[in-house]
Amino acid sequence: MKRTKTALAALLLTIAAVVALVAATAGSAKRQDVFKVAWIYVGPHNDAGWSQAHDDGRLAVQKAFGSKVQTTYKENIAPGPQLQQTVASLVQQGYKMIFGTSYGFFDKKLAAKYPDVKFEQATGTDTAANLSEYFGAGEDTIFLSGMAAGAASKSGKLGLVVAFPIPEVIRHTNAFTLGAQLTHPGATVRLVWTLNWFDPAKEKKAAESLVSAGADVLGQNVDSPATGQLAESKGVPWVGYDSNAQKFAPKSWLTAALYDWGVYYKMRVQQAMAGTWKPGFWYGNIQDGFTMLAPYGPKVDAATKAKIAAKEKAIENGSFNVFTGPLYDQSGKLRVPKGQTMKILKGGTNSLYGMNWLVKGVIGSPTGK
Repeated sequence: MKRTKTALAALLLTIAAVVALVAATAGSAKRQDVFKVAWIYVGPHNDAGWSQAHDDGRLAVQKAFGSKVQTTYKENIAPGPQLQQTVASLVQQGYKMIFGTSYGFFDKKLAAKYPDVKFEQATGTDTAANLSEYFGAGEDTIFLSGMAAGAASKSGKLGLVVAFPIPEVIRHTNAFTLGAQLTHPGATVRLVWTLNWFDPAKEKKAAESLVSAGADVLGQNVDSPATGQLAESKGVPWVGYDSNAQKFAPKSWLTAALYDWGVYYKMRVQQAMAGTWKPGFWYGNIQDGFTMLAPYGPKVDAATKAKIAAKEKAIENGSFNVFTGPLYDQSGKLRVPKGQTMKILKGGTNSLYGMNWLVKGVIGSPTGK
């Protein structure tokens, strides 16, 4: 009888062990089925600008796919050794897709080092078997926000706080200026370079210097709301960028060009999970629901809203392009002849991704000096 009880106990222990092993195996398989996706930000995830907009996109992915994905982010990462170490750590942790949200983060050499990882980089051009690039026609909505800025200016003297003298920022500066000149003919836009994407102290100082130089409307191509906060303190209208930052300057706020990064992130994560992901270059626009204007502030009147709406419709239906000639540079040299339109990637300095010249009416150097 004792041996029977012992044998029964042993049998029960064996069954329990098998059940535990099956459960552990199932649990392990379930964990392996979770797709791990990471984002790397050049600034803080809550900067109220560029990085926060990308983090909103990450959260959209998390919401769309729920328990099927595991997401994380790394913030305040600089290109170079810090970026390399961050990528190595993420790969070691099992992340199979990594979005780098700043130019200069990823290249073919890095992608080749981790062939089983899908890399996606915002604002660049370098592609490989496992490296894609993505951005969008921010120039369209920046032009529209420039229209709001020009209409709000009494003197025609505007100021723009800008980060680095690279084609991205230069084309955005040009778009903002052309928009301002449409609603305020002859308007000028003075630049102050911060040589940093996120430095609230520098941005505030730059904005203050622009107001001191006579700017009665401010805009920005940097990541914090410091320019707007200075504008609010001076009673100067302000156009933001990247995120709806109206709460930081409710009286000064005009509008801002926004990106819905979730449109792209959800699409690409879905493709990666389904095994249909392919490398390439994506350039989203208003029609894609990727670029848009933020809600207007109280200083934008009905007439200006109507003009902006008409121009937005023209951009959408293809009857208007921000960078169709004639376009002249600061020296008065014809850069884009009448009827010609600048291409996105091809054409050297007369492509959007190669632009190194500023349009007529911009006060400042395209070299950042």
